[in-house]
Amino acid sequence: MHSVSALVPQAIAPMRTRRLRGRAGLVEVRLPVPGADVGTRKSAAVAAVSSQVYQGINPEDGVLDVREPMESRVFQSSLSQSQVLDLWKDTSALKGAFEAGDLPAAAPKLQATLHSLENARLDIGITGGTGSGKSTFVNAIRGLGDEDPKSAYTGVVEMTVEPTPYAHPKYPNVVIWDLPGIGAPAFQADKYLQRVLPARYDFFIIITSESFTAHHAQLAREILQQGKRFYLIRSKVDVDIAASRSRRPSTFSEERVLGQIRDDCWRRLEAGGLKDPKVFLLSMFELGKYDFHLLEELMVRELESHKRHALLLAMPNISKPILEKKAASLRQHIWLVAAVACGVNPSPVPGVQDVACDLYVLINSLEGYRRSFGLDQDSLVMLAGQTGQPLHKILEAVQGLKTKVTEALVVELLGQASRDASAFTQELLNVPILGTLATCGISFATSYHMLRTSLDEAVNDAQRVLLQAFLDSSDHKLPEKPNQGSQP
Repeated sequence: MHSVSALVPQAIAPMRTRRLRGRAGLVEVRLPVPGADVGTRKSAAVAAVSSQVYQGINPEDGVLDVREPMESRVFQSSLSQSQVLDLWKDTSALKGAFEAGDLPAAAPKLQATLHSLENARLDIGITGGTGSGKSTFVNAIRGLGDEDPKSAYTGVVEMTVEPTPYAHPKYPNVVIWDLPGIGAPAFQADKYLQRVLPARYDFFIIITSESFTAHHAQLAREILQQGKRFYLIRSKVDVDIAASRSRRPSTFSEERVLGQIRDDCWRRLEAGGLKDPKVFLLSMFELGKYDFHLLEELMVRELESHKRHALLLAMPNISKPILEKKAASLRQHIWLVAAVACGVNPSPVPGVQDVACDLYVLINSLEGYRRSFGLDQDSLVMLAGQTGQPLHKILEAVQGLKTKVTEALVVELLGQASRDASAFTQELLNVPILGTLATCGISFATSYHMLRTSLDEAVNDAQRVLLQAFLDSSDHKLPEKPNQGSQP
């Protein structure tokens, strides 16, 4: 039997315990005893409703279900227990609002949490030697080509004199800094860092297109002393592979070439004083190949929780694993979006019985799904230009939303979702004292179902679009996770 008391703060009131059965077993919900005053009952009701959002940890998969007694998967929130506990720890004001039992007061706190999540600032410093491809990487990681008007300047000579910020075109809170090169013979890491102000960056990426040198190792050690993280990239491995294939066509082995490059990187960096260095092999023009997925995975894992989401959304849609990670991150926050939509400035939805919510919040979220997965018109046009695929073929791959998200469209989607949310409402009505909150219950359930369904459709569309973009590849498959044997 699992208790929600450790997850959700309970109101201070005369209470009794009721046991509800869910997939994870019996769940205890504390409810006020009959006869408690109206204020106490309201306070406990809010706490009980909040507990229903978080209850039901499956000991096998660590997933929390919204209204656990529901069998339908559309109410699964995908929040792990540790993530919920982190959320409560990070939002003490929200915890206080729930303890006070004031749902209208809690909703703005949820809204502030959502705003902070969606606007977390992330600064990444990109450095390396002249001609290493660092400026091209600044562009590629933002989903841009070198000729895009918003691109960083690229060239075979050093183009960057001072640290230059380049905001992500879709997520301006994510800023990629193109830093001056480190190729000067008299390079000194400490003076270089004084010049670029390391405190402003969340982490550094150090790039070379040839062998790593003592300068790279010196800079990495100095970054560590400054308390910052760094990631090492060996770029242009596609050039090395093509050259090796041309020189030794009969004995060529791509795996052997990559192994030789990796061994050389390790040997030189260890000679420079770096212990067990992790090096990622990349092609700037084919980010989906080689080690980019491993790099992205490590960067996300080592970031603070509130910045992981920002990095994931900003990642270019170049492989199936990246699409899946974006989807997982967005799914974790559907319950938060639904709670804000239903708790802050809700208005009755015309034509959808007993549903009241802020349509603007839902419109913004659906537009965000399209933007994050590259399904907006500008992204699709850019993808067609970058891949050489006909635009009409790219557009045909999109089977979900194809037009701008409007209020009328969201109302229609809510109407469809409300039919599947009635069971959720009935459960609220069956729990003592929660009948007065049934309208809020169906609003939340309907909004959650609509958001989850729309997100799933966006993910499927993104996979179809990416597959269409890669039709000219030899295997006609989406770029998958690299072979684990290539992991540094």
